[in-house]
Amino acid sequence: MSKDLKVLICDDSALVRKQMNKIFSSQGISNIFEAVDGEQAVIKYAEVMPDVVFMDIVMPKKTGVDALKDIMSLNPAAKVVMASSVGTQANLKDAIENGAYDFIQKPLSEDSVVKILEKINE
Repeated sequence: MSKDLKVLICDDSALVRKQMNKIFSSQGISNIFEAVDGEQAVIKYAEVMPDVVFMDIVMPKKTGVDALKDIMSLNPAAKVVMASSVGTQANLKDAIENGAYDFIQKPLSEDSVVKILEKINE
């Protein structure tokens, strides 16, 4: 696992952001950035150009799928992992069609996050 990875967490839930921060920190990753909505996610992405983005699908101001589209137009090689809770599966298809790298089911488990990080590092 590369400790130099830059990770952007985009979620309107402070609890989820805190949980993800803890998972990344436990993996030795210290370059962790956060955004609280889709609009902020796009601005933050352009600012820090992270290696991977973990993005909630349902967020205020701009949805995760809309933010994904904007990020992909900034960098077509961006790795954006969509986080989805039960009931947002229809949005996942839209996200995958718009270039999402992978998706993860909420509530997040450390194992599923680590597996994605390992896949990115291959």
